[in-house]
Parts: sequence; structure tokens; C-alpha cells
Amino acid sequence: MTTRIPVAVLGATGLVGQEFVRRLEEHPWFELVAVGASERSTGRPYGDALRHRSCDPRPVTCDLTISPCTPDAIDAPIVFSALDGAVAGPIGEAFARAGAFVVSNARNHRLDDDVPLLIPEVNADHLELIERQRAVRGWSGAIVTNPNCATAVICLALAPLHQAFGLREVWVTTLQAVSGAGYPGVPSLDILGNVVPWIDGEEEKIVRESRKILGGRAHPGEFGVSAQVTRVPVEHGHTACIAARFARRVTTVEATSALREWRSAVADLGLPSAPTTPLRVRAEQDRPQPRRDVDRGDGMTVSVGRVREDGNGGIRLVALGHNLVRGAAGAALLNAELCVSALPALAGPAKIPASEERWPSG
Repeated sequence: MTTRIPVAVLGATGLVGQEFVRRLEEHPWFELVAVGASERSTGRPYGDALRHRSCDPRPVTCDLTISPCTPDAIDAPIVFSALDGAVAGPIGEAFARAGAFVVSNARNHRLDDDVPLLIPEVNADHLELIERQRAVRGWSGAIVTNPNCATAVICLALAPLHQAFGLREVWVTTLQAVSGAGYPGVPSLDILGNVVPWIDGEEEKIVRESRKILGGRAHPGEFGVSAQVTRVPVEHGHTACIAARFARRVTTVEATSALREWRSAVADLGLPSAPTTPLRVRAEQDRPQPRRDVDRGDGMTVSVGRVREDGNGGIRLVALGHNLVRGAAGAALLNAELCVSALPALAGPAKIPASEERWPSG
């Protein structure tokens, strides 16, 4: 590829925004040409506008100036949104009306029946919703979303089992990292040595988004989901303790084989952000652990362990994924790469070839 596609990041100064900027610095398909943030940061050099720098040891070297988050100020065919949900909805719609592909990390539009809620390895065929979206809303651009950070981990772990055995009921308890709350996030005196058994709106997101992702394009999955979320004193990495029942009794051997043998729906597309192993099964009794496993696959691999029968025909397991990467910026980059590969008109002069199968499915 000789010409990279111009892209922009909105909400570029937050934790997720910084992760976007860092991952775009040497991206083979995309060239970061604009960064947007709130009015207080507009006109300032990007580095000077950062209120908090991520603990990632890799530096952010972006030398762009902060622009307003408007289509008049930012001209790019692909726009990544790391904006807070309080403002992301109308801003994303404005860019889509102006012809941009908006790849959003915000909660807005995730559950709209004409907006793809994507995990490319699982439900890439949901991109077909874009045609309906454009027809209904009358805009030339589009909005594509990635799920809530905990939902992404849960659905990647459950997808192979759902495809093999058919989910009927899911119970999940999460242990979510403090970086998932953004900056300044949870006060230290509230989280150090503590567990907070509530995150606003998180349980509802897990229930609704999981059923949309693992269901068909037109209808949510017909299985029950019960979620309990907690915030724990871990820097990065959301852990999910999952129990699931299926259309029939499933053994530990069957479940482990399904997880190990599962193949990503986009494995052959050559997407730069797609990990070689999106799902890694750990055999150790005490894994996965955030400290040891969160950075697998450059943060894009979900680690699964403690796969075992629950005594009632179901399966229990523990899943872990990086909330800022697989649950946010890395996921959105992968979604954009899928859009470019499946919709070659997006590539413009880059001429990225489309897959022989236009809509890969899990």
C-alpha cells in the first residue's frame, strides 16, 4: 500500500484518545491528520493539551494542533470517536451527514437497529446494516460502533461456544480496571483496598449489547443474560467470570476444544490490528491474570481460563481483555480496517483489495 488514508481522532486527549493516537503513529493503512477535543483544548499543541498521560511506556509524539470537533474544522474520510457519550451522539451524526465514516467508541447508537455493533472476528456480516442506515438516515457517511469494553471481552469468549452449542443463559460477574473509568476516574481513597459493586449503566450495556452482537443482523440473540459488575484496584484489564448454559449439556472437553479450534471470521483479510490469536485458552488453574496476560497480542487477545463444567450441564470460565485496547481504541481501529477491506471505495487511491467474501461471518 503506497498511500495511507487520512483519519482523525475526536476526544484525542483522554485515555482512549491517547491510545488511538499512539496506535495510529505507525499504522500501515491510516495517516493521522487531525485531532479534536473540547473547546478548552482547541488551538493548543496536542502534547500540551494532555491533562493526564497514559502509563504506557511508549511515548505519544503527535505534533498536531487540537481542532474543534466539527466537520468544518476536520476533513477526513474516517473519523475515530473517543468522545464521552454525553456529546458523542450529535457530533458523530454531523460527521456522518458530511460523508465521513465514523468509528465510535461511545455508547451512542450501539443499539440502533441500523448501526453495526462490531467485533469483526465474531459478526463482520453486520456491516450490511450500513446500507439500511444510509437509506433511512439519508446521509452519505456512516456510523459503526464497537461495544462496551466489558462486553467485548465477554462476547469474544462466548462466541465460539454459542456457535458450537447455542447459548440459552449467561451469568457474568466482572472485575473491571480503574482505567475503564477514564481520567480522573475513581478517587484513590474509594478504590485502593476496595471493590465497588456498581458502575453506572454497565450491566444494562452487557445485557443488551451481548444479545445484539451474538444474534443475527435483524434480531437480538434469544438467550438470557444476567450481569453484575464491579470496579477493582487493577490498572488495566477487565476480567469476567462467566457461567453459561446451552441447548444441550456441554462437557469441559467439548468446550475447551470449541474455544481452541475456533477461527476468526476475518483471519484471512490481513487486517493490521487483528491479532494472530484473538482468543487464547490458558491451561493453568490460576490464569488469566491482568498483570500477566492483559497485553497478549498487543492488547488485542482475550485470554480464557478455568474452563470447567458447572455440574448442571453448563460451563464456567474466566475471560480477560485489555479495556483500552480490545475494549476501545484497538477494537475501533480493527472495525475501520474491516470497513476499508469490505468496502473498497473507502480506500480511495490506496486501492486496498476487498475480500472474495464480501461479508465474512463467524
